[in-house]
Amino acid sequence: MYAIIGAGPMGLCTARQLHKHGIDFVGFELHADVGGLWDIDNPHSTMYDSAHLISSKGTTQFTEFPMRDEVAPYPHHSEMRRYFRDYAEHFGLYAYYQFSTRVIEVQRLEKGWKLISEHDGVQREWLVDGVLMANGTLHTPNQPALPGEFSGERMHSSDYRSAAVFDGKRVLVIGCGNSACDIAVDAVHRATSVDISVRRGYYFLPKFTLGRPTDTLGGAVKLPRPLKQFFDGLLVRALVGKPSQYGLPDPDYKLYESHPVMNSLVLHYLGHGDIKPRRDIAKVEGKLVTFSDGEQAEYDLILQGTGYKLDYPFIDRSHLNWPSNAGAPQLYLNVFHPEYDDLFMLGMVEASGLGWQGRDEQAELVALYIKSLQAGTAAAKELQKIKRERASTRLDGGYRYLQLERMAYYVHKDSYRQSIAQHSTALRDGLPKQPAASNTQAHTAGTL
Repeated sequence: MYAIIGAGPMGLCTARQLHKHGIDFVGFELHADVGGLWDIDNPHSTMYDSAHLISSKGTTQFTEFPMRDEVAPYPHHSEMRRYFRDYAEHFGLYAYYQFSTRVIEVQRLEKGWKLISEHDGVQREWLVDGVLMANGTLHTPNQPALPGEFSGERMHSSDYRSAAVFDGKRVLVIGCGNSACDIAVDAVHRATSVDISVRRGYYFLPKFTLGRPTDTLGGAVKLPRPLKQFFDGLLVRALVGKPSQYGLPDPDYKLYESHPVMNSLVLHYLGHGDIKPRRDIAKVEGKLVTFSDGEQAEYDLILQGTGYKLDYPFIDRSHLNWPSNAGAPQLYLNVFHPEYDDLFMLGMVEASGLGWQGRDEQAELVALYIKSLQAGTAAAKELQKIKRERASTRLDGGYRYLQLERMAYYVHKDSYRQSIAQHSTALRDGLPKQPAASNTQAHTAGTL
């Protein structure tokens, strides 16, 4: 029996694939229901009231379980929660999960793993053949120290829920990622003033182009990487102009070498003076903030939209092939440990346009690998060899991604999915042709 940690989108599609391929498993979820961070009622969610899907539903949804036609192109988080609950219900996944259950520790045994869980203060031990970690990448805030002491209110975007927190306040948002820009837009309607501090340049893409979600355009003709960057860069320039025209720094890198910001409204409010651009923070004294260009302003609230750190507190870092100087575990395809055949990382991957379908394909590859190992196929032995040799290989498609911690597990979508598909085909073709076994009792087996 295998253990899946997490019942967010990645955990659910992993459960679906193990179930489909007849692999016994038990799932563990900290919250009382599925959906992960997309359930705003989850105490561990980083969702906020106004949050919507950043990519469009057509490029994000699971192929075998499309979103309903009446759902908007960029659904509200409440729609996403319903989608994942419907997905779990449709594929019969609820019965396999231990809900309101924290994984305390995962310990390496001579064969397999011992997992210690806790529910209502009671601990329980499980012996499992393998562990599939699908607990997400956006739950431990990265909140760097400010250069000085701030006497006002300070918070991270993970703590933000409602724009009411901005009422009558002078607000400084640090960062310019998708969440930071969403929150800055929210603040415009409630705050006395809104400034946004930006250290480096970003590319901004509108959510709609010619009446269609921007991420659904193009792709019919596969251009070489330099040409795609050039022509798409021209299109972005034509649609929104240069960031410097709005008072923001221009990127010093090419398009797609960092994740673009899907937000038109932040530029709209910058252009109208409702949001004021600021440079990086140089010094903080009380409520006075000095920026790197020498300008100063006072603030009542500083909100840090500074992202998240990878965090797996239930397992020793030494088991993850994670050197101290690396931004992320060094795993083949961001999934496969070079030595362990019974530990898998699911969902530690980001790519523009990958969507949940790309992650579902990742989960199916793991299921096929487990089945192939059990069958002792030549294809499984070949993937064993490859993952040992290429654990540090990055499928970047030739893009020179920024050397930032948040980009440490970023991949090129087409290169990544192509490699996943090739391995999956080889494993599938190598398996004996027989129907998958039933695992209806999997959630009750394997405990101590």
